[in-house]
Amino acid sequence: MVVYGSEMDQKRGRSVLYETTRVALRTMTDKDQQEFIELAKASAELHEPWVWVPTTSQEYVRYLRRFDESEAESTLICIRGSGAIAGFVTIKNIIRGPYQRATVGYGAFAPTQGLGFMSEGFGLVFRFAFGDLGLHRLEADIQPGNTASRRFAERVGFRYEGFSPGFLRIDGSWKDYERWAVTSDMIEHDRRALPADVSGNHQAATTPYPNTVSYLATATAGHRASVRRVPDLCQRAVFG
Repeated sequence: MVVYGSEMDQKRGRSVLYETTRVALRTMTDKDQQEFIELAKASAELHEPWVWVPTTSQEYVRYLRRFDESEAESTLICIRGSGAIAGFVTIKNIIRGPYQRATVGYGAFAPTQGLGFMSEGFGLVFRFAFGDLGLHRLEADIQPGNTASRRFAERVGFRYEGFSPGFLRIDGSWKDYERWAVTSDMIEHDRRALPADVSGNHQAATTPYPNTVSYLATATAGHRASVRRVPDLCQRAVFG
């Protein structure tokens, strides 16, 4: 059975891409401006100095224009039922041809930080990126001091690939970065390793902090306009 998004999302005409029992992944729109800005302001201590997030209407409008669904996508991980935004995930710098790769950025919001919504939602991000977008590789560039982001990347399936000194210029100085990445092959390998009772049943996971890959194994596919239920304005570089 196709399960549609919350009543709130349907009324606002927002496109839900995939969802699990707890979270939904949907596209970011201009209708999210007020809620997003309020959450960004409330999460300033959580984000700084690692993440730049728009906190004014003007910044939000300019930011949203950068995501043309050709070379960049901006999505939100939301709590099912209430529709509240738990965090955001961007897929940028999409390169086609023999590469089929992109850069991913992410950030949680303070009111729901630590409740597992972002970890669960990233399974949906992988489904969208490797399925709908046809990508093979997602890369996350993370500053070494951003311990929370590094731990999150590892937890949801990214692997550490190396260290790049003077990788990106931020606020007038060149910053060192670690390079993390995940490929569709890695996700597919983990999916095949799941117990049979997990794949095919989105409610099989019993832990409140399910492994991201567990939710990848629960997809019920459909076209992009419907729901699939499954478990540089940005001078701060990647959201992560």
